[in-house]
Amino acid sequence: MTIVSSLEHLEALYQPAPAPAAMTKVASVVTPDYRSLIEASPFLALATIGPEGIDCSPRGDRPGFVRIHDEKTLMLPDRRGNNRIDSLRNIVRDPRCAFLFLIPGSGTTLRVNGRAQLSIDPALLESFAVEEKAPRSVLVLDIEEIYFQCARAIIRSELWNPERHVDPASLPTPGRILATLTENAVGGDAYDTAWPERAKQTMW
Repeated sequence: MTIVSSLEHLEALYQPAPAPAAMTKVASVVTPDYRSLIEASPFLALATIGPEGIDCSPRGDRPGFVRIHDEKTLMLPDRRGNNRIDSLRNIVRDPRCAFLFLIPGSGTTLRVNGRAQLSIDPALLESFAVEEKAPRSVLVLDIEEIYFQCARAIIRSELWNPERHVDPASLPTPGRILATLTENAVGGDAYDTAWPERAKQTMW
């Protein structure tokens, strides 16, 4: 295996240099156009880093679930989950954070890099309540850079093409995965059967 071990080697491989559009698209604030993308998105991947390494976690909600507090600040409510808090644990120890927004049907994605902190201000939490259920914390991101990503990855993957959608029945279920990992101590058919109602009761 031949390894790239220097920036000079890497940059020599990727020629020509980036076109002007690849660099001028970067902003340090939420522009009106970038606002439109954020408000249309129901999903993002959240990247964080901590002493144990990096982590990437899905976050999704109704379109516009990320609040634009001002041109430099985004707010992401932490909805109910499994309480592993991997991403939140990282943010408490290392504020570096990134969002990757996806918009169903659009090839354009939006990348946001910055530094985050967790707020548990009661009034702020209440302002994010859904069905009278407030999040336990809100991630507050101070934007350092924000820019769109071209559509090549979405086009190549045909991510939004219904004809390419995978039949869920062809994939291992969470219950099966758990049962395999634990020699049937956890998971199984009962886990999968109970999951839809459990998710419905604990969505917010």
